[in-house]
Amino acid sequence: MDVRRTTVRDMRRSNRSALLTTIYREGLLSRHELGHRTSLSAASVSNLVSELIAEGVVEEAGSVDSEGGRPRILLRVSPAFRYVAGAEVGETRVRVELFDLAMNVLARADHQIDTTSPTVVVKHVLEGLAAVIASSGVRSELILGLGVAVAGVVEGNEVVDAQTLGWDAVPLRRMLAEGTEVPIQVDNGANMLGQAEMWFGAGRGATDAVVALIGSGVGAALVADGSSYRGTRSSAGEWGHMTIAYGGRRCRCGAAGCLEAYVGAEAVLERYREAGGVVPAADEETAFVELLDAVGTSEVAARIVDDTVGYLAAGVANLVNLVNPERIVLGGWAGLLLGERYLPRLREAVGEHALRQPYAQVTIELCELGRDAVALGAATLPVLRLLRDGGVVPSRS
Repeated sequence: MDVRRTTVRDMRRSNRSALLTTIYREGLLSRHELGHRTSLSAASVSNLVSELIAEGVVEEAGSVDSEGGRPRILLRVSPAFRYVAGAEVGETRVRVELFDLAMNVLARADHQIDTTSPTVVVKHVLEGLAAVIASSGVRSELILGLGVAVAGVVEGNEVVDAQTLGWDAVPLRRMLAEGTEVPIQVDNGANMLGQAEMWFGAGRGATDAVVALIGSGVGAALVADGSSYRGTRSSAGEWGHMTIAYGGRRCRCGAAGCLEAYVGAEAVLERYREAGGVVPAADEETAFVELLDAVGTSEVAARIVDDTVGYLAAGVANLVNLVNPERIVLGGWAGLLLGERYLPRLREAVGEHALRQPYAQVTIELCELGRDAVALGAATLPVLRLLRDGGVVPSRS
């Protein structure tokens, strides 16, 4: 093997990756600005950008005036170069979305589920993928990949262990790959929410952050010095299973006193029923909204919601003290419903539990990308691979 040739090829791909990632993450940039951002020479930037344009990965998108010179041509990743899909596997539904490379939603498919059996989940993910391809008119060979976000610990982009779902070493990627030629990548749902918010939403610009996901269950994505922190075997961020009350309520994971047993939507509704509250809605999300709406007329609802905000504040304060982030972003469908109504109270309560100095250094914000952010984050998995490979599309053969 020609080591020198391999080294030159690898360096060229690394430089392409640096340029492409900078264009994608920072928006419209000129060649001159790219040189400053990447520390590559003007000649290297010119040559590599010309390559990327010729291959259709990058395109020119207007110009801006420069001081005393010719207008500078702005560059962007071509939205229609390829397409990506993202799937969110929740406990009550499976959502699949198709995006262009500007992350515009082209098609969406939702399936309500009453069981989280792996075979049922795989069936609905594949049906959703087929549906968004058909409705968008995009040829399947132009789809870079499908990212799948799921609760639980994901090892090696393959095996999922999710105690709350009853999954034990489920080979999810392989099961999905048997039903489609679209490349599959699998990751934890909270991490995918975190990636979406750090790239496009409330986390942008932060280098040390926590993105919290509160839905039926509870999780978090940890970002340290600009990089996702996963721990030894990718299980870091299981914030929902931090003990909040010694000897407390039994959690779905089997342990007692977990944060999830107090602030996860399923547990909140269970506490409401035990206190005598009536939950007429059949689906969890509607029931949670009805609980919040009842606060003004029901003492039981007011007490349960007030306790929930308090438990959540204690959990967030633990993050402040333990991680010392500059920003905490609250997301997930239940997190957004709570945050939209009680964020000022939550911030105040966090201050009552957290140490003074780290609390003064953190901001607590709501997720900016809405309830679809997990699927969006999952769709960034194939985008990330494209950026790392310098715009080279891997062969499916």
